[in-house]
Amino acid sequence: MDSRQNVQQQNREAAAVPGGVKKQNNMAAERKNRRALGDIGNHVTIPEIDGKPLPQICRPVTRSFCAQLLANAQAAAAEKTKKNSMSVNANGGIAVDGAIPKDVAKKPAQKKAITKPKPKPEEIINISSDAEEAKKEKPVVSKEKAEQQSLEKKAPTLTSTLTARSKAACGQIVDIDAADVNNDLAVVEYVEEIYKFYKLVENESRVHDYMDSQPEINEKMRAILVDWLIQVHHKFELSPETLYLTINIVDRYLAVKTTSRRELQLLGISSMLIASKYEEIWAPEVNDLVCISDRAYTNEQVLRMEKRILGELEWNLTVPTPYVFLLRFIKASLPDSDASISRLGYEPYKVENLVYFLAELGMMNYATVIHCPSMIAASAVYAARCTLNKVPVWTKTLKIHTGFSEPQLMECAKLLVSFHSMAAAHKLKVIYKKYSSPERGAVALLPPAQSLLAAS
Repeated sequence: MDSRQNVQQQNREAAAVPGGVKKQNNMAAERKNRRALGDIGNHVTIPEIDGKPLPQICRPVTRSFCAQLLANAQAAAAEKTKKNSMSVNANGGIAVDGAIPKDVAKKPAQKKAITKPKPKPEEIINISSDAEEAKKEKPVVSKEKAEQQSLEKKAPTLTSTLTARSKAACGQIVDIDAADVNNDLAVVEYVEEIYKFYKLVENESRVHDYMDSQPEINEKMRAILVDWLIQVHHKFELSPETLYLTINIVDRYLAVKTTSRRELQLLGISSMLIASKYEEIWAPEVNDLVCISDRAYTNEQVLRMEKRILGELEWNLTVPTPYVFLLRFIKASLPDSDASISRLGYEPYKVENLVYFLAELGMMNYATVIHCPSMIAASAVYAARCTLNKVPVWTKTLKIHTGFSEPQLMECAKLLVSFHSMAAAHKLKVIYKKYSSPERGAVALLPPAQSLLAAS
């Protein structure tokens, strides 16, 4: 619009100024010589009548203007169809239903102009959003009714409650890996096969009764060494895997090699060095272990003992310790214990700490060496459940995952409970003090399972 007003203003100025007409004609000639941008390369010719070009419509074709043109075209087509359906004779007679008057019939038929069919106006389809469709489809529900429906969905029904209780009473097998399906570190797809393999190979590295073959070492000295190693392990803040592997290396070496009393502590710190290198991200240095042993040995002696141990064990360090089985058996014990634990006032983590407490007591005492690692782990879980008065003490889930029945565990479980009963009065109190702290639930202060000791 601004450009058209500018052109009109220039035309008025050209008319007012002499010689402006000539200048305007020159400008018009220049514009005439220019080719339209849309005509370049298309060879489009503008139709002319009597040497004058047809006027062009400058009005933009808007949506309303297009609709008006379509409406006019439809009206014209309807009028023409109406006229063709009725033929009028010269006398004013009208032929209806196909009757043609004689006068009209005699006239030669005139060629009708072929008219192109007018394009039908496009139908405009309104697409409503999903929210509007949902509003149309869903019936209007009152706020009170909606709240009532949500409460009915959340509240457990009587049937579901009774079914859950009956399953617990019957001891139905629980899928302990259901919560770890999306956890890649849990390897749910292979965990059963892994533990089957552990059960097969645990007897290959199993320690036999070796104390008779050691002339200078007795059970009491071994218990003192294990008690001290647990204290060192706690001071260095090492992982539980390191502690259990350290004791396993000590027992396996003593079972194949005669060791003097003087080298027993050296065997302990060298075994912890090997286990730390195997399990830890940051293993303690040799000098740290020498310092904590009050420099009873030199760095060279520790390194020589390390090489000697690895040679005797043939570098076989990947063995199933009781800790490997404890992880699995504790997991099998917890799913069905939540209700009874809350009823008795115990927290679930107390079950785990109590199992570890009994397992470490069994590891310190030489009497449990004759039992395989899986037996010690399963007996610790069984004794812990007896201590906490769990009902039932041994479920089908535990029986399947451990592979042991109650009669099979009774002997080893009684040993662990007896160690628990003597822990408070024992001279070696590192384990007792460790599990008497509030951080570990003070499980060492719990009364031992006297009912298990009284059973024949």
